[in-house]
Amino acid sequence: MTGSIDHIGIGVPDLVAAKQYYDGLVGIIGFREWFPADENQFNYGPDGTPGTQMFFYRADRSTGYSRHGIGLQHLAFTVPTRSLVHRAHRWATERGSEVVHPPRTFPEYGEHAYATYFLDPHGIMLEVACHAPDDASAGPEADPT
Repeated sequence: MTGSIDHIGIGVPDLVAAKQYYDGLVGIIGFREWFPADENQFNYGPDGTPGTQMFFYRADRSTGYSRHGIGLQHLAFTVPTRSLVHRAHRWATERGSEVVHPPRTFPEYGEHAYATYFLDPHGIMLEVACHAPDDASAGPEADPT
């Protein structure tokens, strides 16, 4: 048997703001809500396949978060095409998210590594990455604008 990560729990100071933000992102990255949300938590997991789920919980203490400190540095999501990396980047910029890295190649992470990085409303860095070759010939969805 091979082990895997079942889920990740993330504390946020404002569940409503976090849910509004992630509800828009999950469709791009191929996730969906798995369990009904309540006043203390909400969650998402891969749409149509088993995999790691994310649970967001109301943080009891607001001690601040920094990706440069001890703890979570960033969350990375894999998508099948570079066009979805661009779509996630557009989505994030339309919401005023701080972009850490616009879509580009990251050869230090593999021959076809292509990603964008941005911050969610609570400062958590998110990565949307594709490890497939350039999909420029994939049709209208491949438009990187």
